[in-house]
Amino acid sequence: MKLYKNIRLFFLLILRKYIFYFSVLISFANANDSYKIDHLEPPFWWAGMADDHLQILVHGKHISELNPEISYPGISVFEVNKIKNPNYLFVNLKLSSNLKPGEFDIVFKKNTTIQIRYKYKILEREINSANRKGFSAKDVIYLITPDRYANGNLNNDSVYNLKEKSNRKNKDGRHGGDLQGIIKNLDYIEEMGFTQIWLNPVLENNQPELSYHGYSTTDYYNIDPRYGSNDIYKELSRKAKDKNIGLIKDIILNHIGSEHWWMKDLPSEDWINNKGKFLRSSHVHEVVNDPYVTKSQKDAFTDGWFVRTMPDLNQRNPFLATYLIQCSIWWIEFADLSGYRVDTYPYMDKEFLSIWSGRIHSEYPNFNFVGEEWPGVTNIPATAYWQAGSKTYDDYESSTPSMMDFPFQTALVNALKGKESWNSGIGDIYRVIATDFVYGDPYNLVIFGGNHDMKRIYSQLGHDINLYKMAMSIILTMRGIPQIYYGTEIILSSTGDHGQLREDFPGGWKSDRVNAFTRKSLSKKQSDAQTFLKTLLNWRKNSLPIAKGKLVHYPPKDGMYVYFRSYGDELIMVLVNNNFKTVSVDLKRFYEVLGNKKQARSVITNLDYNLNETISVKQKTVLILDVIF
Repeated sequence: MKLYKNIRLFFLLILRKYIFYFSVLISFANANDSYKIDHLEPPFWWAGMADDHLQILVHGKHISELNPEISYPGISVFEVNKIKNPNYLFVNLKLSSNLKPGEFDIVFKKNTTIQIRYKYKILEREINSANRKGFSAKDVIYLITPDRYANGNLNNDSVYNLKEKSNRKNKDGRHGGDLQGIIKNLDYIEEMGFTQIWLNPVLENNQPELSYHGYSTTDYYNIDPRYGSNDIYKELSRKAKDKNIGLIKDIILNHIGSEHWWMKDLPSEDWINNKGKFLRSSHVHEVVNDPYVTKSQKDAFTDGWFVRTMPDLNQRNPFLATYLIQCSIWWIEFADLSGYRVDTYPYMDKEFLSIWSGRIHSEYPNFNFVGEEWPGVTNIPATAYWQAGSKTYDDYESSTPSMMDFPFQTALVNALKGKESWNSGIGDIYRVIATDFVYGDPYNLVIFGGNHDMKRIYSQLGHDINLYKMAMSIILTMRGIPQIYYGTEIILSSTGDHGQLREDFPGGWKSDRVNAFTRKSLSKKQSDAQTFLKTLLNWRKNSLPIAKGKLVHYPPKDGMYVYFRSYGDELIMVLVNNNFKTVSVDLKRFYEVLGNKKQARSVITNLDYNLNETISVKQKTVLILDVIF
């Protein structure tokens, strides 16, 4: 009996021991299950950046109950910010100047117990990354709406975990164009003569509809899988660079998509303007610089939402401001970008824009980025206000090098369509250019005839091929950086709303009957337009006066506008005849520029012209002359 009791006691002790160990394991497992990281951004960083601070956003259930620690040479955690929402931490790191690339754990502890280990990497920067050259006046930008350009990968047209699926029959739906399609057609882009590609946004847009245009970001650090992946985006940049083509990224700092993961768990009440509740922007741009308007009216413009599906970000929140700045720097470094196009520029907090542009400039002094002051604004001072170097009434400081020149675009169309008189016609262009004194650098403005938000230039000009050629000739010889929207080279037309404006590029889908990449089944007029633009673009590549030269122009006279581009001893003369008749031009008027020059050659036809005689310019044409000697 005693032996039985001893054996029973022994097994009870063993059972208790295992129950204890099992309970410890269960409690440990439960402890780890109660904490997880859903998002940690930026996902990695680089050694040797100009700014020695890095803010890491950490998001996960009850993550603020944990304390992050890092043990890696050259990195110290100098501040951890916990906010009202317990699911967020903002971990601020100090990076030393001798920080080396490597991998380490960010350890998250509760008291002394490790709850989560997160692998983080510090990468090595590309050689001379900080001194990268941005796009400039030597370039011509090809603007592409990726979903509508070319379908290179049929397998990603629809993705199971993304709401909107492919439907090419729906003009407002996703059609399947992707990054692989652009990669496959880089030879075409190079041969046409384009030297930069600007893509409408390609970050994830997990919206239930109208997601193809890209302007409702739902993830700032990942390419939309229907376009490809971060690695394919990087591949596009590398392969384009091999062909001397830069990559410009379209970024949206003003708003996000309503399906962004932030909206399901807002970091703070002030992360989104108007406390996260929809209130439409007034869209009255003038209030930004109106000296008489009240603060409430300014706020109604900047703090209002663009539309209901685009929650408006509050850049006055310091954590959000830092997040947007770091994300912008991250993509430049990751994808080897040559530029940014910044959407809805004046809708943002102006002090944030000053800080943001300054940070980009301090990290990349030669990088270029262009702001969009639109829609509806053709006011030159309002556009100039945002460009670096412009004199402002309130001493506002901007480091943004370039702006989209909407005033020029409006003047171009009005001039070519308008009746010639003392206050209309070709003089519209002259008057816009004559007001360049308000800009910090007019040569760094982006000029264009059309883009993704307006009717195509061929349609704006009444489907007149002569006016089209005039517009392209002016855009490609005027001061500034030209931008051409895809399809302009084959005079695509447009009617209806945005979905139709951004129609598919013919040949981008295997089933297409017409192929603009190979010229198969193009109409004679389309083929002629493509040849014309290709000739101009490739000539422009090698023209120093256009790439680097100064502009000199003369006030229009009798419907003729004449201007020059000069660089050293090289000279280009441009004669714009906006009349419905041939005009003979007496060249004596231009003696200050022409001097003793005697001979010139047409860039398009290669015909020679004697500068000691009058020159006849046909009706509704632009004559571009390379002044030889």
